[in-house]
Formats: sequence, C-alpha cells, structure tokens
Amino acid sequence: MNKISEIHQAAGQPSVTIQDEFWGRYIRLVQDVVIPYQYEALHDRVPDAEPSHAIANFEIAAGRKKGQFHGWVFQDSDVAKWLEAVGYSLRLKRDPELESRADVVIDLIAEAQQPDGYLNTYFTVKEPGKRWTNLQDCHELYCAGHFIEAAVAYYEATGKDKLLNIMRRMVDHIDSIFGPEEGKLKGYDGHQEIELALVKLYRLTGEEKYLKLSSFFIDQRGQEPNFLRQEWEARNRVAHWSGTPTDSMDPAYNQAHLPVREQSKAVGHAVRAVYMYTAMADLAAITGDEALRDACVRLWDNMTGKQMYITGGIGSTHQGEAFTFDYDLPNDTIYAETCASIGLIFFARRMLEVDPDARYADVMERALYNNVLGSMAQDGKHYFYVNPLEVWPKACTCNPDKHHVKSERQGWFGCACCPPNVARLLTSLNQYIYTVHGDTLYTNLYIGSELKTTLGGTEVRVSQQSSYPWEGIVTLEVNPAQPGEFGLALRIPSWSNGAEIRVGGEKLDMDEGLTKGYCVIRRVWNAGDIVELKLPMEAHRVYAHPELRADAGKTAIQRGPLVYCLEETDNGAPLSSITLNESASFTERFEGSLLGGAVVVKSKGSRIEQAGWSGGLYSKAKAPVAAAEITAIPYYLWGNRGSGEMKVWIPESKA
Repeated sequence: MNKISEIHQAAGQPSVTIQDEFWGRYIRLVQDVVIPYQYEALHDRVPDAEPSHAIANFEIAAGRKKGQFHGWVFQDSDVAKWLEAVGYSLRLKRDPELESRADVVIDLIAEAQQPDGYLNTYFTVKEPGKRWTNLQDCHELYCAGHFIEAAVAYYEATGKDKLLNIMRRMVDHIDSIFGPEEGKLKGYDGHQEIELALVKLYRLTGEEKYLKLSSFFIDQRGQEPNFLRQEWEARNRVAHWSGTPTDSMDPAYNQAHLPVREQSKAVGHAVRAVYMYTAMADLAAITGDEALRDACVRLWDNMTGKQMYITGGIGSTHQGEAFTFDYDLPNDTIYAETCASIGLIFFARRMLEVDPDARYADVMERALYNNVLGSMAQDGKHYFYVNPLEVWPKACTCNPDKHHVKSERQGWFGCACCPPNVARLLTSLNQYIYTVHGDTLYTNLYIGSELKTTLGGTEVRVSQQSSYPWEGIVTLEVNPAQPGEFGLALRIPSWSNGAEIRVGGEKLDMDEGLTKGYCVIRRVWNAGDIVELKLPMEAHRVYAHPELRADAGKTAIQRGPLVYCLEETDNGAPLSSITLNESASFTERFEGSLLGGAVVVKSKGSRIEQAGWSGGLYSKAKAPVAAAEITAIPYYLWGNRGSGEMKVWIPESKA
C-alpha cells in the first residue's frame, strides 16, 4: 500500500454502499446512460445537441490536431466533472471499458499540460500570453479545482495516480504564483471552487501546503485593497465577456465585498457563494476556526431562512444567476440553477461535519429530492439548467424576461455545468447518508445502504432499509464485531409529526435523547439489534412567510420530503384558473404507471369557467366558477410528459 492510501485509510472514512430501490434506479441511470451520454456529448457526437468542443480543445492544446478554441473560457471543467463522476461510479462498480475510456482522456490531459505544470486549454490555445491576468472572469483556478476533485475521486476508485500527479504539478505551479509572500499574487478566483478542492487534496495526502493554500484563497477574499477591483482597473476595466470597458464592477457578485468572516448575507452569484461556503465550513471543521464557523452559520441562516425556494433552489434572478434580497423569490422568473442546489448540498454536508444539527440535513434532503432530482429527465438525457416553480410555455417563448425558463428539459448546453454536476453528485450520494461525531453515528438521509465504520473502538456494520420517499418506514440493523457502547442518532425530519422509534421492539421515549433534531440512542449494542423508525407521511399544506409576496394567499403541497406541483397534463389549462379549497382534505394513491411509480395527491378545488365569460378583455362581472378535482404529482417528475403548464404554489379559496 502506498503512502497516500495509508493516509486516506487512517482517516477512518465510513464505507457506505447504497442498496435502495428508489435511489438505486437513478444511480444505475447515471452509470448506464448519463455517463456514456455525456462522454459522447463532450466528444460532440450527440445529434441535435449544442456542441461541447471540450475534448477537441484538449486535442488542440496537446498538439494532436489544429484548430481554434471553442466554447466558454471554463469549458475544461465539463471534462473534469465527467471524470469525477467516472471515479465515483468505478468505486461503486468496476467497469473496465469505462475505466479505459477515462484513462484515454487522462492521457490527453497529460499531453495538454504545459512544462511548468500549467493546465488550461483556453490560455494554452487562444491567449497563451495572458495567464492569470483576469481571475475575475476567466476561471483558471475554478477549472483547476474541478480537476483536483476529479483526480482525488479517480485515485480513490482505481489507485491510479496519473491524473493526481498531473494536478499536484498544477497545484505546485499555482502555489508558485499565489500566496502572501513578496512577489506573489494576492488574488483569488472570481468563481470559487479550488478552495474546497484543495481541502480534498489535503485530506487525501495529508500535505499541509494544500490546506495552507486553500486558507490563503479564503482569507484573502474581500480584503482591502480589493484584488478584483485592482485587477479590473489594471486591464482598463475591460471585461472578458464583452471585450469592452465596463462602467462598474461589484465585488459582492463574487462574494469579495467583505472578508469572509464578516459576511452575513448570501449575495452575488449563487453557485460561487455556496462553493465558497463549503470551503469555509471545511476549513472550520479542520482548524476549529470559530470566526469562520460563525460566519458559516450566519450565511446559512440567511440563505435558507430568507432566500431559498421550497424546492431547495437558490438564486432568484437570471441576471447574474444570483441572489437578490430577502424574501424576493418569484416563481415564474426564477433561476434556481441546478448547480446552486448541488452546491447547497455540499455546504449542508460540510456543516453536518461541523455541527450535527438536523436543520442542515433537512435542507440537504429538500434540495436533493426536489430541485436536483427534478433537473434530470427520466431518460437521463435531458436536463433543466433553470428549475422554475411556475411555467407558462408560451411566455417562455415570447416573453424576453422568461427566455431562460424552459418547459422541457434540453439535450445539452453550451455552458454544460449542470449535467455532469448531477452525475457526480448521484454517484457520490453514499457520502451524504451518514456522519460520525466521536462515537456517535448520525443518520442524515434515509436511503437503503450498508455501512462499515468504527464507533467507540468497535468495528460496526449498519444495514439500513428504507421505504422512502413513499413511506416513512426505516429499519436499521446494528452489528458490532463485539458488544460495545456507542451512539446511533436518527434524524427526525422537520416535516414529520408523530415520529416513533422502537429498539428491539420496545418503544423509545422520544423526549429523551432528542438533540438538535436527532434522537440519539446510546446503549450497549449487540449483533442483530434492530431499530425501527416510523415517520408518518401524509400530504399537507405549506405556507410562505408573509413577506414572501410571490406566494401570498397561496399554499404548496408537500408529502414527506417531496414537494408537489400541478401539471397541465392532469389539470388542464390555464392552471391560473385553479384554486384549492382551504378546508379540503387530500387523498393519496400510488400510481405505478406514472413515470416509474409515484404517490399522486388529489383534492377538491374550483376552476374559473372561461366559457361563461361574457365580457371582452375586461368586464364588470366575474367569470363563473365550478367545482374541480385537483391532481398533484411530485415536483421532480414534472416536464416528463411533454410541454405544458406547471405550478407549485396554488391559490386558496373558501369552499
């Protein structure tokens, strides 16, 4: 065993294998369809999909072919995220053909790397003399970060260190350019990513210089004089995207308006923000930096308490893919980029490592089952970049303010950050189910799985069986190698009422051991001990804060972790004519024929009868109203039955 493997094994990371009917289907979809499909997309071999040119750029940079760079300045990152997903997939299931394909791509990357370790096809092919001159726009460190994550994942899966060594050379180059020492750049990337990637590299290798470099990028951000502003002035205020001078620049867009420990509100580009928050939480967990931890908590509270959609989406405007202000959460001009929710899940998991508080896992679950899962079609070949809560297809086509919203998922994107991000999250989902604090195992997600870890000095296996998300019945079998005392903590979701836990058939007093949303069971465990958790799942109404104007007078339907929506397919159009009776009850039925099977919720409401409208565009008389049955399906399934209207928030009326 080599040194790196020894270090990683010593870290005591729990080994988790997913064995879950619901999520197993999506993981297999990623392995069997998504990863091969994205491989073809990166090679520009998908008909009717926008060309990627990502692999072609590497071929040009490597000298294998002649040509021009095409795509976004950060196009390399799509290749990196694909490789990272491959690494996670190979760790779940050996696939010699896929591994061989990945090795060929890695050989290409090695050829494209420059003698000094630099790796970036845009600046190698298109502007070789302008390295590190526009960190605000050009994302060199961002791309490097994604390749670092890919290198770690691929090494852990295969033991092959070629990509890892490529990226260690690149990091050595970066370390020679950036740092507090005289003569080095006191800068940081406009798009955060390398900060969290360097922490992964540190955890794998144990080399302090990687942690030090991550801390430098975090600590330098927002300091005065402001690096991004100085850089902007040095290039005569010319932006990469336009090639012309800009009137102003706002460091808040890049979360560089204040030192990170002084930040309290989520601002700017949403993906950049949550990637940075993830790194901050990582560093707080490793170093014990209380000021960094406190900043993470403040930012979490603002983002999830005042700027998050019910689906776990964040970033409310397409202008800059950004946050706006507290309670500004429009449903039809929403952005809620898939990558932003994935970054929110990253942040939540890191916060769980800092502090085992169920509110982090609650949000992680919300974003996973709704915004992220809903972004990918059931065929694994079509994706949403934007995840709306209300759709009128004609407006998406004809209203310029809604062109970013689509009523059907797309085959690929010129800026294709989201599809490979979904692939790498789902293939690494086993890393999000549990966390360990001391001698206590915290169960964050109820996903069928097998876990191996050490608790209180005892080797332990835990087998989880879950009927999520359709029923809240979870069973855990605990098998220590020998009888031992340790803790097992079960999350009680915020949506649940009347949770019940039994240990060995004996009902547990839920008032005892309930801490920060987890019921902590501490006892001497014996092989074969059974813990049963029952979480009643019934459809219920959810209401928004009074200051959330877009949802005033409306309600949403939720059942378990799933948010529901109305679709034109089931309810007809226009959906704007439908109201839900505020006193109406819900009926629930599992329909196996609905897109792989799902619980459908029905209720009573009313519909404006357009046929009875007697006026022109306006009238003194109201249109007649008739009783109507309302059908709601899980939000993650919408848009799989053709283009049509959809809405999550429904007006309520008296019966």
